[in-house]
Amino acid sequence: MSVLELREEGGIAWLTMNRPERLNAMNPELVQALRDYFEGLNARSSARVVVLQGAGRAFCAGLDLKEQVGGPEKPSVPEVLDQQKSIRDIMLAMRRCPQPIVSVVQGSASGGGFALALASDVRLATPEARMNAAFIRIGLSACDVGVSYFLPRMVGSSVAAEYLLTGRIMDAQRAYALGLVSRVAPLAELQAEAQALAEDMLHATPLALRLTKDALNFAIDAPSMEAVIAMEDRNQVLCTQTADFREGMQAFLEKRAPNYAGR
Repeated sequence: MSVLELREEGGIAWLTMNRPERLNAMNPELVQALRDYFEGLNARSSARVVVLQGAGRAFCAGLDLKEQVGGPEKPSVPEVLDQQKSIRDIMLAMRRCPQPIVSVVQGSASGGGFALALASDVRLATPEARMNAAFIRIGLSACDVGVSYFLPRMVGSSVAAEYLLTGRIMDAQRAYALGLVSRVAPLAELQAEAQALAEDMLHATPLALRLTKDALNFAIDAPSMEAVIAMEDRNQVLCTQTADFREGMQAFLEKRAPNYAGR
C-alpha cells in the first residue's frame, strides 16, 4: 500500500496521504514521497492543479514521533539537520511548483500537517478540522518548516503570536473567520468544491495560471506597489504573446469553452 496515492483526471491531480492508522503522520517514507512529488512538478507536467488531502479522519498529524531518525539512540546533529531539511523542502517545493494547490483539511492538521495546509494556495476545512503549531508543545520552537513565515502574513502578527507562542488549537470556525480557510463544510461537499475550484482554475491558460501563482507569491514580499505592478505588467505582456491567449479571446467572443494547447 502506497503512503501517498495519486489519481489524475483532466489536469487535476488528487494527492492523498495514506497512513490513516497514524492520522497520516509523516514518517520518512511519506516525507520522501511528498517531497519527490512536489519537486517533480514543472510547467510540462500533465497535472495543472493539485488537490491535497488525507485518508481517514485526519489531514496530517505532523511528524510521526515513533519513527524518528537514529532509532533508540540519540541522533547526531547532521542526522537531525538532514531530517529537518527533508521536511522543509516539501513546503519550498509546494510554493515553487507552478501548479496551484488546494488542501482539503479534515480533522487534525498539526505541526508539519499545519505547515502543509499553510503552504497550499487554497484551504478548505471540515467542521471538525483542528490546526495548531504543535512543535512548541513537545519542547521545540513553534517556528518551523515555514509556519512562522506563512501564518503572520495570512492572519496578522498578533493572531499568529497567539497561536505560535501557545500551541493552541485553531478550530475551523476561527480559521474561517480569520480568512485562513475559504470554506467550512462536510467532507463530501469540500471535495466537490475542490473539484469545482480546480475546474475553474483550468479555465485559465496554462501560462496565465502559472504566472498568477508566481505573482501572488512574490507580491507577499514585494518592496512596493510599484514592484508588484511592474511584475503584473510583465505577466500580462507575456500572456498576450501566446496562441492560448488568442484562443481564449476567440472562445469568449464565441461563447464556448476554450481549447488550450499550452502554447
